[in-house]
Amino acid sequence: MSGYVGVLVSDPWLQSQFTQVELRGLKSKFLSLKRESGQVAIGNLPAVMGKLKGLKEVLTEEEISAILGESYPDTSQEIDFETFLRAYLNLQARTAGKLGVSKNSSAFLKTATTTQVHTISESEKASYVAHINSYLRDDPFLKNYLPLDPDSNDLFNLAKDGVLLCKLINVAVPGTIDDRAINTKRVLNPWERNENHTLCLNSAKAIGCTVVNIGTQDLVEGRPHLLLGLISQIIKIQLLADLNLKKTPQLVELVDDSKDVEELMSLAPEKMLLKWMNFHLKKAGYKKTITNFSSDVKDGEAYAYLLNVLAPEHCNPATLDAKDPTERAKMVLDHAEKMDCKKYLSPKDIVEGSPNLNLAFVAQIFHHRNGLSVDSKKISFAEMMPDDVQVSREERAFRLWINSLGVASYVNDLFEDVRNGWVILEVLDKISSGSVNWKHATKPPIKMPFRKVENCNQVIRIGKQLKFSLVNIAGNDIVQGNKKLILAYMWQLMRFNILQLLKNLRYHSQGKEITDADILNWANRKVKSTGRTSQIQSFKDKSISNGIFFLELLSAVEPRVVNWNLITKGEADEQKRLNATYIISVARKLGCSIFLLPEDIMEVNQKMILTLIASIMYWSLQQASEDSDRSELSTDDASSQKALSELSADDAISQKSPSSDGEDGSVAAESISNLSIDDAASDTSQVENGNSSVGE
Repeated sequence: MSGYVGVLVSDPWLQSQFTQVELRGLKSKFLSLKRESGQVAIGNLPAVMGKLKGLKEVLTEEEISAILGESYPDTSQEIDFETFLRAYLNLQARTAGKLGVSKNSSAFLKTATTTQVHTISESEKASYVAHINSYLRDDPFLKNYLPLDPDSNDLFNLAKDGVLLCKLINVAVPGTIDDRAINTKRVLNPWERNENHTLCLNSAKAIGCTVVNIGTQDLVEGRPHLLLGLISQIIKIQLLADLNLKKTPQLVELVDDSKDVEELMSLAPEKMLLKWMNFHLKKAGYKKTITNFSSDVKDGEAYAYLLNVLAPEHCNPATLDAKDPTERAKMVLDHAEKMDCKKYLSPKDIVEGSPNLNLAFVAQIFHHRNGLSVDSKKISFAEMMPDDVQVSREERAFRLWINSLGVASYVNDLFEDVRNGWVILEVLDKISSGSVNWKHATKPPIKMPFRKVENCNQVIRIGKQLKFSLVNIAGNDIVQGNKKLILAYMWQLMRFNILQLLKNLRYHSQGKEITDADILNWANRKVKSTGRTSQIQSFKDKSISNGIFFLELLSAVEPRVVNWNLITKGEADEQKRLNATYIISVARKLGCSIFLLPEDIMEVNQKMILTLIASIMYWSLQQASEDSDRSELSTDDASSQKALSELSADDAISQKSPSSDGEDGSVAAESISNLSIDDAASDTSQVENGNSSVGE
């Protein structure tokens, strides 16, 4: 597998203004415009630029034409791709000026685009370095490079080969990545490095990170704001992992009535942490309610009350008497230190109200001493709550899939968060553009129940238009939180997205509808083409459980991706688990965005099996499309051609492995969203399907 080098421009500064996802989206639009018109001229730009996200909401085509005219008075002037990019940046700058806002780097759950002014917090960097030094110091590979110096660029340099990020994901959610799939050598060649980052990004999505605007090349380049954004999300997921009733049933103490337990279950981890904090502050006699981890904790008083009630043995009465906020913050941290809490922040971070670091600090306090009782009556109630393992796994898969699409809403609990219909409408609009009538939709918060029903009725109506099977299902079923029906709808939505992506690969489907049978037949044919004898009868074929068929399929689409020395016979359950874990990591390393668990392979969950095979199929078929687009890219303008020609032998595209049916290449998928609509557009001729935040 080669190292896919992405879209290159000759000006390093211009290259640095965009992520690879953005560059691919803009390049796709540029090439499409050139195919349609024969050339790209200034006069062609207003219509195209006017549809780009960030511009269309602020500038009209007439305003765009006027702005472009200031720099390029001759509308017939032909331009190259770099001029196209500069024009776009100029329009974005004018947009920001018109809005009168300054754009800064984003918060925990949403990574920013690189066409903004970026700042990084040295305090956050130092905190994350301390976290990494603490949790990964004993790692067999990384211990040779740790501890990192927080005052240097050690973090960004070490992250460039992808090993650190993969290991950090495994600390946050153990078992997410099979260590055997990580390329760990002191010196990695470009394709090995690319594989690690592809594995990292697909695995990050699989634990709940939002990475729709980051590409592997961005990580290879070690862009500080993108790396810190990703690392902060991973660490946050680790710190908030226990803030749910399943992991910490004692949290039921936060509610007085069993009727409130369902509401408690639906709370996002951050909200749960705030509820826990306010629960103890009320007991301590603190009069205010904390609503955020920034302005509400800046004076340090809330921390003083919280620590006094949780660890009275270390209480210092002088803390509350301190007049200077910085002095009080210092005393708070001294108190926390006596509780063995790691210092995620400094007194300055408290006083300045750093939301990320304050949240991390409170989460650390919760882990060390949550102060909740072990009321057996309430605990037993929490433990008796129905927990259908299959339902739980499917809820997880669909929730993560939705979050990977880059819709505005972030889903914490599928069954609760879709009940007002808004999230599903966002997903429908993402994967079937234009299907939602937003004039008849109500955005949360929604106080009137009938508005929720209206939203959900539109969800059902669109589903029927898309030919979903929705017999005896009404919008009110979603409003009422009917888990079975919600899962049935979400599965059909996810399956529709998968089949549409396969259909949109213009080089193979010619626009024909793709069926489940087509996916099954492709997989069997692919394995057979390598001379192997494994075949499956359906997506619920019990022979799948040992994982051998998937390994042979992965090996068929990319011969070097599977290390057969690591494979077991898959006879006992433990052997099946080892194979299944390895399969998932190898598929993600290849470039597949998948959300299943090893148990789904071992137990042959036919829905998740279909998504796995379809994702492998999409990656394989995508290669011919990418090869064609890359050919256009390399000849489109001299600067790109020169940049490509100057690549080293390791960076150049390697020879493709021969394939009997000619369907698969061996170019590493740079894409990070193989099952999301975001990356589909760069592989289709329909520019209107934009593939990144710069798209429509």
